Amino acid sequence: MLRICLIAAILFGVAVGALNFTMVKDKITRIEGERENEKTQKETAQKDARETHQKLTKTEGELKSTQETLKTTTEERDRAVADAADKAKKLATTTDERDKARKERDDAQAELAAYQGTGLKPEQIVAMNKQYKALEDENKQLAQTAQRRQQQIVKLNNRLSLYEDREYIVPLPAGLKGKVLITDPKWSFVVLNIGQDQGVKEQGELLVNRNGKLVAKVRVRSVQQNRSIANVVQGWQLGDVMEGDQVIPAHPEVTEDEHVIAGANTASNELAR
Repeated sequence: MLRICLIAAILFGVAVGALNFTMVKDKITRIEGERENEKTQKETAQKDARETHQKLTKTEGELKSTQETLKTTTEERDRAVADAADKAKKLATTTDERDKARKERDDAQAELAAYQGTGLKPEQIVAMNKQYKALEDENKQLAQTAQRRQQQIVKLNNRLSLYEDREYIVPLPAGLKGKVLITDPKWSFVVLNIGQDQGVKEQGELLVNRNGKLVAKVRVRSVQQNRSIANVVQGWQLGDVMEGDQVIPAHPEVTEDEHVIAGANTASNELAR
């Protein structure tokens, strides 16, 4: 019986061992398969990674080449735009020069036609031009002489009027404006920057003002071309006259229109009476 049990135990152990071997073998086989599969997947992943790296390197190269091409294209475009602008500017300049040349040509043709229409020779035209300039100079001199004589006449008329009527008031141009250049408080006279050319007359009176306030009244004693000397009128000095003070006529001239208006007002007043 013991032998039988021992044999049975041995057989059971052998069966268990065979069973364990079979299970271990299957597990080993499965593990080997899984490892082989993982190896295959790893090799595939590495291959894909190498291909991806190659593609990335290729793409980077293409991108760099594209960037260089774009830069070159942009530079060429900028040069083309600059060339177009320069050509447009040159074209505009050429057009202006052409139009100017055409105008000069037309003017020259018109002058030539006018010259031919006179029937005169060049030397005759030159002589006439000289005569014309001489006449212009003579007219200027005559105008200056006439102006001086007119000023003398006005001066004499004022003196005559003052001689005949001590109360006569010498009028000055309404728009006359000047300023004090020099003042001498001791002798009560001033030098003004206005004279005959501006219409100043002897015995004419001007109001001296500073910042719109009346300072004094002066009466002209001596008149030069662009200067005049005046004395401060006694009783009209409200302050010290200073250099730079402004002067305006105390008795402005009355224009023809103002004479007409004044006459109309006088007539109206007479009718109202």
